[in-house]
Amino acid sequence: MYLVAIIDLHSRYVLNWSVSNSMEANWCKECLEEAIRLHGKPEIINTDQGSQFTSEEFSSFVLSQEIRLSMDGKGRATDNAFIERLWRNVKYEKLYLNPPKDGMDLYLLLAEYFNYYNHARRHEALDYEIPAEIYAKQAA
Repeated sequence: MYLVAIIDLHSRYVLNWSVSNSMEANWCKECLEEAIRLHGKPEIINTDQGSQFTSEEFSSFVLSQEIRLSMDGKGRATDNAFIERLWRNVKYEKLYLNPPKDGMDLYLLLAEYFNYYNHARRHEALDYEIPAEIYAKQAA
C-alpha cells in the first residue's frame, strides 16, 4: 500500500492524505485537489521527483492552478525533511506498534493517527504546540 499526504510546512498540519494499492499520478492529483477544496490553494507545493509527481497529469494540474511547483533535486535531501519526518512518525508511533491486517485496517489506523497528529500531538519543533492550533492561528 502507498500513502500520500499534503502537509502545511509552517504548522505541520496534515491537510489531506490518502492510501492506495497503486502509485498513480491521478491518485496524487486527487489528494491535492481535495486539500485545495478543503483548505485553499497554496502558493507553492514541494514534492520529490517520483514519477507520479513529475507526470504530465500531476504537474499540469499544479501549474494550471497557478501554484509554483518545487521538486527536490539530487543531493537536496533536506528539502523533503518534513514529509520524511511525518513518514517516520507514522511508522514508529502507529504502524510498527499496530501492524495492519489489511488495507481497510491500514486506512482506519492512519485516520486515527492523523487525527491524533493534527489535534493532540505536541511537536518539539513547534515549541510543543499542536499543529491544528498553529494552523488555525495562521488561517485566521
